[in-house]
Amino acid sequence: MSPTAKSSGAAKAAPEAVPAAAKAAAGPAAAAKANAKPKLAIFGAASCGGCDIAIVNIHEHIVDVAAAFDIVLWPTIMDGKYADIEAMADGEITITLVSGSMRTDETVHLARLLRRKSKFMVAFGSCASEGCIPGLANLSSRKQIIDTAFSTTSTDNPDGIRPVWEYQAPEGVLHLPEFEPMLRTLDQVVDVDYTIPGCPPESKQIWAVLEAVVKALNGTGPLPPKGAVLGAGESTVCDECARKRDVKKIDRFVRIQQVAQFDPEICLLEQGLPCNGPATRDGCGALCPAVGAPCIGCYGAADGVVDYGARLISAYASVVEAQKPDEIDKVLDGIVDPAGQFYRFSLAGSLLRSSKAAWNTDGEK
Repeated sequence: MSPTAKSSGAAKAAPEAVPAAAKAAAGPAAAAKANAKPKLAIFGAASCGGCDIAIVNIHEHIVDVAAAFDIVLWPTIMDGKYADIEAMADGEITITLVSGSMRTDETVHLARLLRRKSKFMVAFGSCASEGCIPGLANLSSRKQIIDTAFSTTSTDNPDGIRPVWEYQAPEGVLHLPEFEPMLRTLDQVVDVDYTIPGCPPESKQIWAVLEAVVKALNGTGPLPPKGAVLGAGESTVCDECARKRDVKKIDRFVRIQQVAQFDPEICLLEQGLPCNGPATRDGCGALCPAVGAPCIGCYGAADGVVDYGARLISAYASVVEAQKPDEIDKVLDGIVDPAGQFYRFSLAGSLLRSSKAAWNTDGEK
């Protein structure tokens, strides 16, 4: 064989030898990476912590969650450093559950950081998905909110102290999270893959969602389509409510404390109680109407509803018997807090989002 042929043969052998050596050297690391558990992050922004409690409330399944995921961030139950998240590769976290709304510059920063580091991001609970009750603060300016918190009769603050976003301490400048003019939902700040509604989400629904995710990651189940609402139905609370409806017309709205007794079998709305079931997504099991309490709408808008409040106003109008404007006004006077009734959980995520007051600086610098 000629030297050229030998050289050619050696050249052909080399490409096979190098990958074999590399494969042998990288074997343990590659195997470890292949067997690594998916990473899970759970972060609470502007929230009450109820969503975290709902996760813990899945009882013994919390052990299954720990077995299925490597939990890399969950400030409620474990110490974690933002620097550890920043050091991760983009997309290294498999799934992040974000509860709470976007009210400070810190929560916005962390939402964007976690979005970059996560394959999938979930708006977990009502605050993240629609603003929830804190979103009603969008009816007031930042100054009005802070004045109420620091100057009204429930606060002992004789020196009139107000929060500042920067403070010169002996050790240096301290930067505190700045309270933004308007509360935003998670999807108004970052791209969201899935939503789990509820205030808080029902624990049984949380486990069902996490179990489905594990199956999808293991290739034993389908991955939900992007934008899907998980852990809930596609209809309304009325459709899973056991109370009877006979399209009865009403001539007044009343508050639950104003009436001694209600019919335990008839629709609460048809008895004059402002019940939000007609506009609210099912999935909770209609627990409130089952015990005689009106639905307050914590599972958010039903499938296909563009604006929760508008849908609810339409539903209420359908049962009002009055025809003349003054008669209609008299009936509607029974709804003492229209904004709270129609947009209790959804104002920040609605078509309205806020009132003009939220953008009024009130002389703030």
